[in-house]
Amino acid sequence: NQFTIIEVSPSGVPQNKRPDLILFINGLPLVVIELKNAVDENATIKSAYNQLQTYKQTIPSLFTYNELLIVSDGWDALCGTVTSDFGRFMSWKTKDGETTADHLQPQMEVMFYGMLNKKTLLDLISRFIVYEKSDTKTLKKVAAYHQYYAVNKAVESTVIASSTNGDRRGGVIWHTQGSGKSLSMVFYSGKLIIEPRMENPTLVILTDRNDLDEQLHETFTNCQQLLRQEPQKAEDRKDLRKLLKVASGGIVFTTIQKFMPMQTDILQTENPNIVNEPSVEYIGADIPALSERKNIVVVADEAHRSQYDFIDGFAKHLRDALPNATFIGFTGTPIESTDRNTQAVFGNYVDIYDIQQAVNDKATVPIFYESRLAKVHFAEDEKVHLDEQFEELTEGEELSNRQQMRAKWTRLEAIVGNPNRIVKIAEDLVYHFEQRNAVLEGKAMIVCMSRRICVDLYDAIIKIRPLWHSDDDDKGTIKVIMTGSSSDTLNMQKHIRSKAKRKAIGDRLKNPNDSLKLVIVRDMWLTGFDAPCLHTLYVDKPMRGHNLMQAIARVNRVFTEGKEGGLVVDYLGIAQELKFALAEYTASGGEGKPTLDQELAVAKMLELYEAIDYQLRHFDWKKFFTLLPEEKLKFIPVIVNYIFSQENGEQSFTDNTKNLLKAFAISVPHDKAMAIRDDVALFQAIKSRLVKISDRNEGDAGGEEMETAIKQIISEAITADNVIDIFDAAGLKKPNIEILDERFLQELKDLPQKNLAVELLKKLLKDEIKKRTKINLVESKKFSEMLEDAIKRYHNGMIDTVEFLEKVLIPFAEQIKEADKRGEKLGLDYREYAFYTALEVNNTAVALLGDEILKHIAQELLKTVRNSTTIDWTIKESVQSALRRNIRRILRLHGYPPDLQEKAVDTVITQAKMLAEDFIKI
Repeated sequence: NQFTIIEVSPSGVPQNKRPDLILFINGLPLVVIELKNAVDENATIKSAYNQLQTYKQTIPSLFTYNELLIVSDGWDALCGTVTSDFGRFMSWKTKDGETTADHLQPQMEVMFYGMLNKKTLLDLISRFIVYEKSDTKTLKKVAAYHQYYAVNKAVESTVIASSTNGDRRGGVIWHTQGSGKSLSMVFYSGKLIIEPRMENPTLVILTDRNDLDEQLHETFTNCQQLLRQEPQKAEDRKDLRKLLKVASGGIVFTTIQKFMPMQTDILQTENPNIVNEPSVEYIGADIPALSERKNIVVVADEAHRSQYDFIDGFAKHLRDALPNATFIGFTGTPIESTDRNTQAVFGNYVDIYDIQQAVNDKATVPIFYESRLAKVHFAEDEKVHLDEQFEELTEGEELSNRQQMRAKWTRLEAIVGNPNRIVKIAEDLVYHFEQRNAVLEGKAMIVCMSRRICVDLYDAIIKIRPLWHSDDDDKGTIKVIMTGSSSDTLNMQKHIRSKAKRKAIGDRLKNPNDSLKLVIVRDMWLTGFDAPCLHTLYVDKPMRGHNLMQAIARVNRVFTEGKEGGLVVDYLGIAQELKFALAEYTASGGEGKPTLDQELAVAKMLELYEAIDYQLRHFDWKKFFTLLPEEKLKFIPVIVNYIFSQENGEQSFTDNTKNLLKAFAISVPHDKAMAIRDDVALFQAIKSRLVKISDRNEGDAGGEEMETAIKQIISEAITADNVIDIFDAAGLKKPNIEILDERFLQELKDLPQKNLAVELLKKLLKDEIKKRTKINLVESKKFSEMLEDAIKRYHNGMIDTVEFLEKVLIPFAEQIKEADKRGEKLGLDYREYAFYTALEVNNTAVALLGDEILKHIAQELLKTVRNSTTIDWTIKESVQSALRRNIRRILRLHGYPPDLQEKAVDTVITQAKMLAEDFIKI
């Protein structure tokens, strides 16, 4: 393999077509890197990401073979694919896969050494990229660092375990829910299938429920390009036996139930040809071996005692059926410390990626916990008192075969399903969800104890909000997802759907733009269901242990930059179970908490609110709320002006408000959040003006996404302001920027808020200079240097605000205006004038030749360039070489100083490239 890295020269290449670094392997541009200046506070990782999005539009051919996109600000570095949104660009946290780099090491260095070394990069590109297709789009996904190293460890441990002296225990990979466990299983399977030492293995993907089997099978099926085959589903044990005999190996999906001993198994010990006897469970029987092969690997999803019931003998049945197979487990929650059986089957942990690491890496968002028990005033007979008696209930089915268990369940279900209680929960839930969705648009899942309660709660909710209901599965705001039978009541029947219809509703829930906002479930979708736009889980069902951990993880998926965390809302009293889960989690070696108390977010919110209030302590900002709407319009610029008058005031206010909005989004509808709702709305409005006026690039998560996410918190009073334009905000008529007329400059000069006037004019001038860069390179560079020098003197305190505005910025604007007229006075159009200034930059040439000869040279240069250019001339060296010769000839012909000619040629060529599109149009 030939590895090449190219730095794209800025000379003559338009900014929107110039990535910084391109990595080629065998001539293919596989990695594109965009870098930003580490010392420039406005050059952020987000701006680098935005630049890549521009390249995708302006030079799409560069991305035909692309595998990875990398952005860096000189310290931090993130990696994604051509379809990744900014929230899905991830860091690479280790150089060697063993030690996680600390925060003192530049992440760019860690990524370049850890991910871009030749061995890792080739491995990543060939075995760790998949495509996920839906009805509307195709996503390209690359493994995160924790997936990459865990899979390689798991492959190696499997090879060792399946060897002649191996113990057939491949280990357990514990990666917290939401961090990509299913895709890790895909990457593992794809790599193990082609591992030469495994000699064409067969992988048996084992789940404990049919719906999980379907979900995981769909994930694998979508990745056939990587797996090089279509995963098979074993319909029964006979089919499984047949698939295990395929010598070329393969991937087979099955459920644990197919390893249950049957009556057939007893008969087969006497007559092996009997295969069609009724499938009656026969506890205590030995299951016949399905295959003696040594290169069978059983990959168990959620390897837990309670999932596979190892205590009751399934471990034995698995070994009986596949005596020489190697077992490996993937789990999103830790194995209970008391569970010795699971480790006996699978072995010890191969890799751990816990909650703390996942949140730090932004692979998941934190989950916050809110108890609504105090908010919903239950009568004594409506209160639920959970104790250890109901521990078993949380692990079993609703209709247990054991009479005692059924009686306990019935008593508890009657309390939880009390009609008055359901009405109160419905009322509170509707209020809570509407308040929360007004701040952060998203979706919610409601978990109920029984199918009856699911239906009753649905009826109570649509009684409050009738428009949320629809008989059409493609419409409506709320749906119940459950299975059922023909014996169910008529009221239940209308919620029972086929698998295909449930999937269609699931797709609606996953689509953030669909009108479906809430689903009510009992068991379904609590594991294996991935809908990143879910931000709230309402719990009214007893759960514990890994079942509870799996359920709450429905809301920990990364979504938009506005989703700072998921929220679990408790109507039953599961706080104690969450504490037990935390104790188990910590005992297993995991760091971080499964849930964080919402009060932490509230405390942070109030801390930031107080910081902003303190910054404005000498200004009566609350006067805003006493004003008429038309007066409010004029008051915001006054606040903005005050903030600009403070040292670092704009940055401090912007940063604190941005973080306040994040904490506020998690805290709503807490009483303390609702109490400052209008104040937060005002702060957001002020922040928007500051950012718009200063043109400050916020760069990280919580920028424009958070602005749109907190869309509804602006109260009626503030909405009446409805200002977007910065000139309206300043009380000015928006100028024609090309003219910068004297009347506007005079209005700006007379504006009482001088700090605001300075910021407005600075922005105007920067925008004007930036626009001129393409039209006139030399002049824009001169103006840019002049403006930066003036701003530097202002910030250093050498001139005050009034002097800076009246003696520097306004005259500077007039100077730009005069520059526009200069070309006209010389009788040159803007292209000829651009070449004129390219020649005029040399004072010796001006003194020697004079204006008339320089004008004539500029006109000839325009004709020559126009006649020499083709569509792709800027990248053809032969065309550029010929053009250089012609330019030199013209300069010599008119007596341009010989020692200055080469510099003039370079400047003219660069200017010609900036005007390239104009020449092609001509």
